[in-house]
Amino acid sequence: MAGSRRKSPVEAVDAFEAIEPPRNAELILGVLGVTALVEALGVLSGSEVWLLGLLVFLPGTASALCTVRQTAFVAAWTTLVVTATAVVRNVDADRWLDRLLLVLLTLALGAASVYACHRRIGREHEMFRLRSTAAAMQRHILHPLPLLTDDVLVNGLYEPLQEDRLVGGDIYDVVASPWGTRVLIGDVQGKGLAAVGAAFAVIGTFREAAHREPTLTALVDALDAAVVRHNSYAENTGDDERFVTALVIGIDGHGEEVQAVNCGHVPPHVLHEGTVTTAELDSGVPLGLAELALEPTIVSWFAFPQGATLLLSTDGLTEIRAADGTFYPVDERLAQHLDASPTDLPRVLYEDARAYAGGGGSHDDVAVLTVRRSPRH
Repeated sequence: MAGSRRKSPVEAVDAFEAIEPPRNAELILGVLGVTALVEALGVLSGSEVWLLGLLVFLPGTASALCTVRQTAFVAAWTTLVVTATAVVRNVDADRWLDRLLLVLLTLALGAASVYACHRRIGREHEMFRLRSTAAAMQRHILHPLPLLTDDVLVNGLYEPLQEDRLVGGDIYDVVASPWGTRVLIGDVQGKGLAAVGAAFAVIGTFREAAHREPTLTALVDALDAAVVRHNSYAENTGDDERFVTALVIGIDGHGEEVQAVNCGHVPPHVLHEGTVTTAELDSGVPLGLAELALEPTIVSWFAFPQGATLLLSTDGLTEIRAADGTFYPVDERLAQHLDASPTDLPRVLYEDARAYAGGGGSHDDVAVLTVRRSPRH
């Protein structure tokens, strides 16, 4: 199996580029403009020295927006202007202590601003390193899309609930096995690091068992056992137990039907020749709850002809709501976007769902995949 490269969720850029500090010329013009304005107001009001206090906000602003060197320049400039004005103009022997205190206060604020800027950039460097590590973890947990095998081409998107959380509870994977391509999409109950741990347990087992188990039922049983083991460990460490809704599909290059095992997940949609149909699958219990099932795992079959597009999603898409509380009508909206290419359809559908919700989006992670038979067949 091979996949084309996409950009990492976090690009290897310099931390200062993420800060987006102003250019030196822009900074100098801004500082000179503010200084001229304060001086003009001081001359017009006749209290030039005392209006210099308006300049003290410059180093503080620079510490939040600029580099350390730029902040040091602003602090030095502000101290120089305040000192020169306090000493040269409006000399009043009776108020020399006030002017001295003003100069000292400006100097102290400038030094504090440089220190604060240094600390801020240090934290941003650390955050950059952490995000780079999280992005590397995500590439191991969720392979970058698109994914290509001898049987299928899989495109899609993954949108975590929180922008700064690169890994969530939604999972997907594609494995080229000796018995055809196996596609997994799932959703771990709950959120947080415990949900990520359960997601990693399922994906790791899927990648190994998909090459070992000749049937989908045996593969799903292995996934269920992995969740049970994870829950046993979680119980011993005081974490909550999790279950995982999942859909596992088996596709090969022969025939126009595919196998599927649905473990309490959102059923797939088939787009073909201008129509949208929902595959009718027997729905079993989520992974981790097989002991509660009254019947063994059941394999279903549904039509997936050449030229059709299979759309898979998590309930983060289907549970998006409008302002009046109505759920996003996936079937109806899919029919309105049949002209979108399989590559663009996941993004088009997600943006349409956000617009339906008034821009609020989902209250859960969202994964949307499109599956098409490989052009090789």
